[in-house]
Amino acid sequence: MSDARSVRPASAPDAQPLDPTRIPSHIAIIMDGNGRWAAARGLHRAAGHRAGLEAVRRTLEACREIGVSILTLYAFSTENWRRPVEEVEALMHLLGEAVADEAAELAREGIQLRVSGELSSLDPWVRREVERVIDLTRENRNLILNVAYNYGGRAEIAAAVRRLARDLTAGLPLDAIDETALERYLYTAGLPDPDLLIRTGGEQRISNFLLWQIAYTELYFCDVYWPDFERTHLLDAIRDYQQRKRRFGGVEGI
Repeated sequence: MSDARSVRPASAPDAQPLDPTRIPSHIAIIMDGNGRWAAARGLHRAAGHRAGLEAVRRTLEACREIGVSILTLYAFSTENWRRPVEEVEALMHLLGEAVADEAAELAREGIQLRVSGELSSLDPWVRREVERVIDLTRENRNLILNVAYNYGGRAEIAAAVRRLARDLTAGLPLDAIDETALERYLYTAGLPDPDLLIRTGGEQRISNFLLWQIAYTELYFCDVYWPDFERTHLLDAIRDYQQRKRRFGGVEGI
């Protein structure tokens, strides 16, 4: 992994403009801090998740406007099932509600919805709504919104290995297995690896997110809680990204 950097909150309005030739194609975000945002205001944790939805809308709009091709959001991990039942139910309801409410807007703006994760564990009505909007937006090409829901990086790799093992049993040659072949079994099959991973909320860890895909992703950590994440914070992260040298294990200039 590349160096991780902790940064201050958003910069002033006159900050250096972005280099349009170095916009990250794929940005992934760990949306952390919803619960702490709510607690600081004396609210239930569910209120933080609902407030975080507004940050999703702002970020999606900004990504579309500046030319980001793929936005992957870590919305609910396999470990999040350990949270209080009330919070899990609120998160499930919010996903179904958000997908239904935003379907027309996604279609109108040419945004394709994908979901990375195990959908079979979702409430049936939530799964139906998600699958409906995935189908509705399947041909959209302006931007891909990839929501990691009921997702865990280790679980993803284990599931990929199981599918690969079944194909080996069915006759896939052993020497056909390489990194590219394994990637076809991941939830993110067909998507390029993230160029930039942002984590909000002040924590500096990956939390089982896209473990295979972020081998050479640039990491950026900021202290702002996710509901307070604004366009300016996103632009600051991209400016920082544009100052880095991406060598992918090689030597610059060779």
